[in-house]
Amino acid sequence: MAAPRTDQGWISAFLDAQAAEQGAARNTRLAYGRDLVDASGWLARRAESLATATRPGLEAYLAHLDAQGLAPATRARRLSALKQLYRFAVDEGWRADNPALQIKGPGKARTLPDTLTMAEVEALLAAARTHGRTDTDRLRNICLMEVLYATGLRVSELVSLPVASVRGDPRLLLVRGKGDKDRMVPLSGPARTALAAWLARRDADEDSARFERGAKPSPFLFPSRGQSGHLTRIRFFTLIKEISLAAGLDPARITPHTLRHAFATHLLQNGADLRAIQTLLGHADIATTEIYTHILDERLKRLVLENHPLATAPPPRT
Repeated sequence: MAAPRTDQGWISAFLDAQAAEQGAARNTRLAYGRDLVDASGWLARRAESLATATRPGLEAYLAHLDAQGLAPATRARRLSALKQLYRFAVDEGWRADNPALQIKGPGKARTLPDTLTMAEVEALLAAARTHGRTDTDRLRNICLMEVLYATGLRVSELVSLPVASVRGDPRLLLVRGKGDKDRMVPLSGPARTALAAWLARRDADEDSARFERGAKPSPFLFPSRGQSGHLTRIRFFTLIKEISLAAGLDPARITPHTLRHAFATHLLQNGADLRAIQTLLGHADIATTEIYTHILDERLKRLVLENHPLATAPPPRT
């Protein structure tokens, strides 16, 4: 394949290959696209392009990002996108070198994820039961919150759940995650109860719409009239802020991802194995899950202090 003549052509071809060959999810491709368009725009202002960029030029771009105050994680992600683009370009014969190959990115800070106490989660779940203009809204809201906390799903996985996956009161939920990889996650009793109530109302409303307007059935558990056909991530992000406020909690510190962190944190606090948490969260690498080991470390320290025979031994006689 001949090299495209424009940066946009480079980016489009790269993203198409990511989808076809690597199985990259849509959200991942969108993030790559945004990062590469930003780099392309900066290079264009210097009369350069992705085809002509050099290592010093790319290092200058990263310095520019640093000067703008972008977080180390953001700069590392943009460098990663460039490295993958040029690896693809070399494989395709568009370039003889990868100018980003030897560039070292900023180290990612290992910040502890913000999480919630059990009391805060219970307050959120209680607020979800009463938040909403209609009974249908309230049933949907509690279903969303119960399933999210019971499974630790990513928000994109939650809002796009197919309705077929919850038919028949399943004990396990089949989830399609990043890279179109499937995994099974168990459903708690409260989550199954909330699902059954929402599913009954959803199906009844859908039957009425089909009878009255000839509306087609939706394949999604949480249908919407928008372009995606299901509740959007942005709408759920807004919704969880509203529920947080109704629960008397600070909306600024609570997002759908916070409940995902709470799911992992509370499992570890109650003795779950880190490898099991990795599987449930859908992490490809155990290193990603190890961010939660501060909880495990505290539990092990307490275990030693409370159970080691010398930890509570009386002081030696004098």
